[in-house]
Amino acid sequence: MAERRPLVAANWKMNKTRSEAEEFCRGLLPLVENAAAEVFVCPPLTCIGTVVEAVSGSAVEVASQNMHWEGEGAFTGEVSAAMLLDVGARGAILGHSERRRLFGETDEALARKVPAALEAGLLPILCVGETEEERDAEETDRVLRRQIDAGLARVEVHRLAEIVIAYEPIWAIGTGRTATPEQAEDAIGFIRALVAARNEQAAESLRILYGGSMKPENAEELLGRGEIDGGLIGGASLDPEAFAAIVTAAG
Repeated sequence: MAERRPLVAANWKMNKTRSEAEEFCRGLLPLVENAAAEVFVCPPLTCIGTVVEAVSGSAVEVASQNMHWEGEGAFTGEVSAAMLLDVGARGAILGHSERRRLFGETDEALARKVPAALEAGLLPILCVGETEEERDAEETDRVLRRQIDAGLARVEVHRLAEIVIAYEPIWAIGTGRTATPEQAEDAIGFIRALVAARNEQAAESLRILYGGSMKPENAEELLGRGEIDGGLIGGASLDPEAFAAIVTAAG
């Protein structure tokens, strides 16, 4: 089995001013300086440059919460890979459930975004996951297959392992509910099998995270599962000590 380095990413969503971001980073860096896991902070666009400066010289990396697939053009309110690289970002969250549900992001858009991020040299963190209604209807596998097939459709086989996938059951995001370790591992194992159908070696190396109300209290149990390679952290990532505790659990 390939050795997969854990990755833990802080998705701040629409939270924190630049001064608050600086304060967070001052608190976080001493807590994760010896972390075994790869650590990303994903701030709002207004804070990316601030966070890049604040973590300079450390192992902590910075990613955006979104990205357009085109390099430039008439796309009001969007940001390109080149712009993200220009301010020091190294990755981008793509297809978060809130982007899909609240802002109409489609599978077709993700089919363009993922290879565009790879081509530009950004780490794509592709989010997939089912709603409560879909899980109750036993449609989880169908939904995940559709999202994975679309998101990876235009990615060349030799580059599949360069992507990070985050499984985030929508019913467990911001609700306080969390998938059981068994549910999370089953879904992530299914995702890995879908990638293995294209290339088994890539599937063994591919990192798949869990996202959905992970916090210090449940992180060790979730991250102790062999299929789960880290976490995409929402609410708990707003506090440096809570986030650092999850990073430690991943190591």
